[in-house]
Amino acid sequence: MADHDLAGFEKTSFTHDGTRRRVLRRGTGPAVIVMAEIPGITPKVLEFAARVADLGCTAVLPVLFGTPGRDPHPDAHGRVAAARYLASTVARVCVSREFTLMATGRSSRVVTWLRALAAHEHERCGGPGVGAVGMCLTGGFALAMATDERLLAPVLSQPSLPLAGLPGRAGTVDIGPAELAVVRGRCEREGLQVLGLRFQGDRLVPGERFAFLRRELGDAFVAVELDDASANPDAVLPPHSVLTEHLVDEPGQPTREALEQVLDLFRTRLLGAPAA
Repeated sequence: MADHDLAGFEKTSFTHDGTRRRVLRRGTGPAVIVMAEIPGITPKVLEFAARVADLGCTAVLPVLFGTPGRDPHPDAHGRVAAARYLASTVARVCVSREFTLMATGRSSRVVTWLRALAAHEHERCGGPGVGAVGMCLTGGFALAMATDERLLAPVLSQPSLPLAGLPGRAGTVDIGPAELAVVRGRCEREGLQVLGLRFQGDRLVPGERFAFLRRELGDAFVAVELDDASANPDAVLPPHSVLTEHLVDEPGQPTREALEQVLDLFRTRLLGAPAA
């Protein structure tokens, strides 16, 4: 691929509690907050957002890090430039106080801003509620955002925080116990469904993390765990990004079926369509 010029996406911003961030938006209908993985809003993330818009929803993409539209693949800018861009994005995230990378038992500070964005978009776009999909670093954000009753369709795609390399972090996810209790209560009372996606061999998203979510949320947590062999072999990194870099966009492919399951959650919960 090559860099995306952001054509077809409205460029705006949102401010909450003194923090202003850029936001991209596409489509009409109930809002779905699309939170990109590192290094940012890539062309493949924009492709996913376009699919959400095609459903009849408004895809809302907050710029949390990186350069929107930049293709991270080495073929786009060369290996050295690609590595430098990735390293600089990671470095900025690591020093930011908005993201909790290592600590257990709490969500990142940026989640408060994201909840406010979701509330704003619900008021603006209408519909029964809002959807949210987080990817990698932002994967668990969708779960923590679900403390707000307006969030009806949370999707955790390869939730990678807290970083699992240290003891005690594999079997948890980046949400505080009080917030998790609120989400659990919503699952029990309201039938909230939480969808999680991962590749089985992904070291950033160990199986213990999904086991933890099953224990905490019961049948309300729907886990989609894919064989590594189903990942796009042309991707640069090992199997990780289910909906973007490692998607094989062909009928019958497991990653395509996972994508359709995500879109079906938005159809049923936000648009009132029958389940596929």
